[in-house]
Amino acid sequence: MKRVSAAVVGLLFSANVFAIAQHYVRQDGGHVQHMKINKVGDEIGVEVDVDFEPVGSVDEGKRPCSHTVSGSAEKVADNELVLKKQVEGEARYCELKIHLKGDAAVIDQSKDCDYFLGTYCKFASEGKPLLLVK
Repeated sequence: MKRVSAAVVGLLFSANVFAIAQHYVRQDGGHVQHMKINKVGDEIGVEVDVDFEPVGSVDEGKRPCSHTVSGSAEKVADNELVLKKQVEGEARYCELKIHLKGDAAVIDQSKDCDYFLGTYCKFASEGKPLLLVK
């Protein structure tokens, strides 16, 4: 019984040794973007969330919003990941291209992501980097 328990604990510990989680954050006015990348072995999980709260007269008339998209990402290059998520009840897919550059990440979104987001929220970082939280 002790050997089985030790083996189970050893497997759990060894799996965690290969697990990596990275967090990236960007704030631009009323937009706050957060991205979490989990790597366990060869599997890559990505979660991107965005929150928008109107700030000042620039955002007058806009409504707050908050959205999240997550799933398995495909590594298409050494510094590029692609997360593709189907819009619920639709034949459309929201595709996020994540470009990793050192301690920063830039996110591009496909047009169909608008079906997830509505009007004001954006998963795209509009060329501005999300910075790695250390």
